[in-house]
Amino acid sequence: MRRASNHVASWRSTARLTKWLHRTSFASVSSVPQRTFNSRGIGSPRLNGVAIAREKSARRYRDWPGARQVFGATFVADDRFIRPLDDDRLNLAFHRAAPSERFDELLDLFDSRIQGLFGDTRPDCIIVCLPDELADLRISNPKLSAKECEILERLQREEEQEQMSLFQPTPEEMKAAEELRTTAEDSLFRTFYRALKARIMTHQNPVPIQVIRRETFLRPDEEGQSFATRAWNLATSLFYKAGHEPWRPGDLLGNTCFIGISFHHLKRREGDVVYASVAQAFSNDVEPFALKGSLVPHNQRRDRQPYLTESQSASLMADVLDKYKDRAGMLPGRVVVHKTSTYQPEEEAGFRSVAESKVSACELMWMRSTAFRLIRKGMQEPWRGTLCSVGEESYLFTSGYVAWWDEYPGPHIPAPLEIGSCGKTDIRERARELLALTKMNWNSSEGLGRFPITISFARRVGMLMTELSENQIPNPSYRFYM
Repeated sequence: MRRASNHVASWRSTARLTKWLHRTSFASVSSVPQRTFNSRGIGSPRLNGVAIAREKSARRYRDWPGARQVFGATFVADDRFIRPLDDDRLNLAFHRAAPSERFDELLDLFDSRIQGLFGDTRPDCIIVCLPDELADLRISNPKLSAKECEILERLQREEEQEQMSLFQPTPEEMKAAEELRTTAEDSLFRTFYRALKARIMTHQNPVPIQVIRRETFLRPDEEGQSFATRAWNLATSLFYKAGHEPWRPGDLLGNTCFIGISFHHLKRREGDVVYASVAQAFSNDVEPFALKGSLVPHNQRRDRQPYLTESQSASLMADVLDKYKDRAGMLPGRVVVHKTSTYQPEEEAGFRSVAESKVSACELMWMRSTAFRLIRKGMQEPWRGTLCSVGEESYLFTSGYVAWWDEYPGPHIPAPLEIGSCGKTDIRERARELLALTKMNWNSSEGLGRFPITISFARRVGMLMTELSENQIPNPSYRFYM
């Protein structure tokens, strides 16, 4: 084993903070009374004010200096945009005997209140505050036939067996593995959170929503995350959903389009279950966007993994490049494709045939969970950013000890991702790019994800696609999936 190369990227200087001097208005659709939202917890007064972090790690958990200091922005909860739900209607819907009727009536109730905010004068983002019993609401999918349930349950067993094939996987690794693949459970069950997000994005000219549990507002400062930490995370997410970017990686080459390819279970009207292919694109030059590709029969698999034919791969690549050109005004100079399984010959041929006819360079990268572990001498875990090579195999630690926090934010030995390419490449440079893309999580101020945005975006798109009909096109904007 060659000595691990330390820290394929320096993260003190990779993010550049963008600031605006402006007002960001947001709305509230909630079962929480208006006075509660405005005067307690972390509503707009808390986001615009100062809060002290009470966690032990002062380097990781910083005091909140206020939105103007961080983003050059002011968050405004305009009284015109506050929409409390009627308690009587909410209670009546909760007490419907049939689970599917209860689910749909509650969904319609929230949807109607949110749609009322889509007028000419509208907020930049809508906060939807849910009580725990609604945030956790989940029912069996009533639209599935017995045959479809049987297919999905078989696929679910295969997915679970594949997860357990890792060497003694920890709960964190099991959860991480789910983020890398299709999940049959997403189709077997409906969750209120997922159904609401999907419903809102199907409306014409919708506003992004931020779904929050009631306790996020009402939980005392000394319980769980402090007000300061909650303010950092909420403000970062709201700022992005309101149309701005808190940060971008500073060391990614411009004019490069990174594309994540993924597959997700989809029920067709004909009564069978297929995979829907999806491409997620990210670049420093355009906002992240998603595109729905070809439908793939559930038996079009090798090594239990779905794949694209040559024509399907070529069509998906052409669509991504066309949409990139529409947004950027020009084609990218380079394309990098990310996938969570190795490339089949048909996929390589299809992607390259289109990309190489339109752009200067095309690289095909894959990544997957692994049983590989690395132990360092001393007390510290492997550093995040460590690239380790063992023969022809390469392992990238996207989790691990974080130097500027002076801690490892995890309970178990860090698990790396195995990374590789289809064709020759500079694996060190590809690892540097992958690590930069793991920082593009605007749902949290920490910005340290396990997977690059190209893959984590895929999981979010797939979860919501299970709520869409076969002919519905998912909203391309990343703002609707966070």
